[in-house]
Amino acid sequence: MNNKNDYPDHILLSGLEFHGFTGVFSFEKQIGQKFVVDLTLCFSHLNAVDSDKLTDTVHYGTVFSIVKEIVEGQRYDLIERLAGEISDTLITEFPLIDAVDVVVSKPQAPVEGEFESMRVRVFRARKPEHGAGVELL
Repeated sequence: MNNKNDYPDHILLSGLEFHGFTGVFSFEKQIGQKFVVDLTLCFSHLNAVDSDKLTDTVHYGTVFSIVKEIVEGQRYDLIERLAGEISDTLITEFPLIDAVDVVVSKPQAPVEGEFESMRVRVFRARKPEHGAGVELL
């Protein structure tokens, strides 16, 4: 399974806004700027669809808090690294997640010209033969 469309069940968290310090310029690391994160959590079967139990899904508030800590609490040069840290942490922390698609947007990137945002997309999936392990494809 090489992309999010290979999985039948998804939880989508979109437009998560944070003030972070990722960037290659010193002012980005000191002053920071807005980052927007979109997540697609992928499942081969999301048991909560049938059970209606919180224990059979992933708590959105907990996911939000983890992503907030990574974006606001860490400093990286590149949004590629930031997206990788988010994806690897979520798939490690939540054994129910089979794969995760992370988009990190930087709407105020220091680039001359008009644009909506600069974005990076990172997709991570577990190797099927490893079940709930954290070895990634």
